[in-house]
Amino acid sequence: MQNRTVLITGAGSGIGQAVALVLAAQGHRIIATDLIAATAQRTADQILAAGGQARALTLDVSAQADIDQLASLLQAETVDVLINNAGLQHVAPLESFPPERFDLLVQVMLNGAAMLTRALLPAMRASGYGRIINIGSIHALVASPYKSAYVAAKHGLLGFSKVVALETADTDITINTICPSYVRTPLVDKQIQDQARENGISEAEVVSEIMLKPMPKGVFISIEELAGLTLFLMSSAARNITAQAIAVDGGWTAR
Repeated sequence: MQNRTVLITGAGSGIGQAVALVLAAQGHRIIATDLIAATAQRTADQILAAGGQARALTLDVSAQADIDQLASLLQAETVDVLINNAGLQHVAPLESFPPERFDLLVQVMLNGAAMLTRALLPAMRASGYGRIINIGSIHALVASPYKSAYVAAKHGLLGFSKVVALETADTDITINTICPSYVRTPLVDKQIQDQARENGISEAEVVSEIMLKPMPKGVFISIEELAGLTLFLMSSAARNITAQAIAVDGGWTAR
């Protein structure tokens, strides 16, 4: 595969950071963005220390002003692959869900992904190649209690992607959403604590009964699986795979 320039949001930790490291090891140039400058820089530094190519940018995807100034920050560098990964979680019943928190989750995971895609599409069109890969969730396909904002935002990504796929069908641009069930990241570790509180059970029971029980395979999804699928979607072999929600769920949605 030709080496590509890949911009990853939320690349300072978790899935974003791990995928950035794997893609960099394959020779791709990484633009690691994060809300916190130091965490984005830490990811870029790890890549550089391993002999890869990377730079760090501070980016708040919920702020349109940040997205609008991205072109000047990129300094005419064309982004070939956009990975919309930035995310956060809040676990609470809808009746006690803070409205400002609900709005933030949707702003980051749906509006932010849409507006960032909007900003980078013209350069992809000009180059004749582009890959937009949304890191969705099993919750883009199914629901769980106490996650109304997260589930709404992730479901929205699927509809958004279908529209963009139709609008870019005339060129080698694709948009897809990877939908993994639980990956053991700091975000998931925090969810374990929150779910234990809301459900009145132990953290061990959250893992066994809420997270892994719906998966016939019964194991957490690995970063290697997500990175491998990302690399495939970037390839020419995937040029006709677009508008898809690709479940990596250990059989969850087969039930």
